[in-house]
Amino acid sequence: MGLFTIQNLNFTYPGQEKPALSNISFQVEPGEFIIICGKSGCGKTTLLRHFKTAMMPYGSREGKVLFQGEDLEQVSIRKQASEIGYVLQNPDHQIVTDKVWHELAFGLENLGYEQEVIRLRVAEMASYFGIQNWFYKGVEELSGGQKQLLNLASVMAMQPVALILDEPTSQLDPIAAGDFLSTIKKINRDLGTTVIMIEHRLEEVFYQADRVLVLEDGKKLFFDTPRQVGKQLKGKDLFLAMPAPLQIYEGVKQEGECPLTVREGRNWLGEICKNPSVTEVRRIEKEESDFTAEPVIRLKDIWFRYEKQLPDVIRGLTMEVKKGELYCILGGNGTGKTTTLSLISGICKPYRGKIWIKGKETKKYKRNELFQGILAALPQNPQCLFVKDTVEEDLYEILTPEQKKDKEKRIETVVEETQIGHLLKMHPYDLSGGEQQRAALAKVLLLNPEVILLDEPTKGMDGYYKKKLADIFLNLKKKGITILMVSHDIEFCASYGDVCAMFFDGGIVMEQDARTFFSGNSFYTTAANKMARQVFPDAVTVKDVIELCRANGI
Repeated sequence: MGLFTIQNLNFTYPGQEKPALSNISFQVEPGEFIIICGKSGCGKTTLLRHFKTAMMPYGSREGKVLFQGEDLEQVSIRKQASEIGYVLQNPDHQIVTDKVWHELAFGLENLGYEQEVIRLRVAEMASYFGIQNWFYKGVEELSGGQKQLLNLASVMAMQPVALILDEPTSQLDPIAAGDFLSTIKKINRDLGTTVIMIEHRLEEVFYQADRVLVLEDGKKLFFDTPRQVGKQLKGKDLFLAMPAPLQIYEGVKQEGECPLTVREGRNWLGEICKNPSVTEVRRIEKEESDFTAEPVIRLKDIWFRYEKQLPDVIRGLTMEVKKGELYCILGGNGTGKTTTLSLISGICKPYRGKIWIKGKETKKYKRNELFQGILAALPQNPQCLFVKDTVEEDLYEILTPEQKKDKEKRIETVVEETQIGHLLKMHPYDLSGGEQQRAALAKVLLLNPEVILLDEPTKGMDGYYKKKLADIFLNLKKKGITILMVSHDIEFCASYGDVCAMFFDGGIVMEQDARTFFSGNSFYTTAANKMARQVFPDAVTVKDVIELCRANGI
């Protein structure tokens, strides 16, 4: 008997003709590690929410979801709460108390456990997840990675038999994400907990899965082992989301077994390149930078703290972003990256230092002048920009009276650029994470800004739509538009960024062109570079490695 059995599941959101899920059937065995992947908007989150009745979306539903052989809707709420753990994408959406220790105990208290049991479970989870050092902290003091770990520990305190996770690392930096995913695998391996997870960062988890479920337009495309799914996706758009070793293998002469991990890829590449004469071309020819233009954004000796008695968040920050540049800021959670965007946009005010936009100090701009065709910002949570009942209404809402003269043409152009035409009649909150990002970006682009500030714009996007986003950025840069982006997406920044900067302890510790930046790092670098650096030292993207292999006749 399967732990979960999905039988001919169909689901359609209210007011929509096209179903979000179409005739989906599969079974999850106890103790399995299942990864669900697919393009943004293919129905992944909708499907995941059907594994717990409290999370089920409202709409027209047919088919059955069975839990341990029993119809899920007949399973008591108490049993579901204790046996089916659910971790959301945004850690702040799941935390309900003010203290770490209370958050750990909250679920157990609601289930009516005795105090002795609660204390034991809390102590065990705090020890297992390494929470002892911040056990008495307020939750508002925690970083994004700590909050997500706390959510996981709180769920695991109830000892569930199934753990459901919806893109749990989307807001974590690469190192914190790796640690979190390692913890998930440890839970699956050591405790036998069944794991069902949606994840776009497949480098860390694809090879660990027992089976991978691939969705396309709400339908089951494949449900097989990782290696078989990789082979079946070759030539499809979704192949862009596959781990770097698999993409590189498919792009060159396919000798030996296809590697899935960086370690396997390194060994495979070393084997086919073991003859020194094979690798005569070892480096990518360096392109000269075109950025001799004047700085559009300048910060000089910026200091900032949120409250007078709190420590500084930004410390002596000095930086420049030039016209037409895609400037990427990377770094760990809580280092001050998002705060820097807030300072540039004028939401926060530094207590020391100066900021210039287009050569004019920001404090000299009149009220709202900065946001009238000069600067626009896309926050980390795109829902902050949605104020209407449909995406289309939201797009019209942001236009100024002057812009509304040719509103149809303007909106048609932006809709085509961001590929959201099929989403116009939907409520923004019914969209997937990646779709919300694209809809919010469309609103930002309608302002025709000269400078765009983006906070995690690739969050929730699959590899296919990241490529589409990169094309949008390229067109914007050709028009002379400057883009400053905060991101945890190393692969995207390496492939498309012009300048990358490492943020640490409230300031920039290193700023270089993307290739130099990533080829010089040991941990903050791409999977392709980790795999190929012994043979091709400055290759940082899948494209780089494939080009060098082909140049050497491999």
